[in-house]
Amino acid sequence: MASDRKVAFDDENPEWTEADFARGRPGAEVLPPEVLAAFGKRRGRPKVDAPKKAVSLRLDPDVLDHFKATGAGWQRRINAILRRAMERA
Repeated sequence: MASDRKVAFDDENPEWTEADFARGRPGAEVLPPEVLAAFGKRRGRPKVDAPKKAVSLRLDPDVLDHFKATGAGWQRRINAILRRAMERA
């Protein structure tokens, strides 16, 4: 769906050209540390020594329903139960 709105142009801040993008550099290369620090920490999960691995696991429907019914964190609880079983084996 095309828009009928006009694009506003700003002579003091023109649209970048391909040449402008080619000359561009990441902020980490050109900004002082205090400016970079103002942006805060990166988002995402923190790095861990032994990250968990995604697997496909077939479970009986009633087992899966039971754990999902316990709310958020059901996968973590299954992991804890399997860990206890592993320690007993």
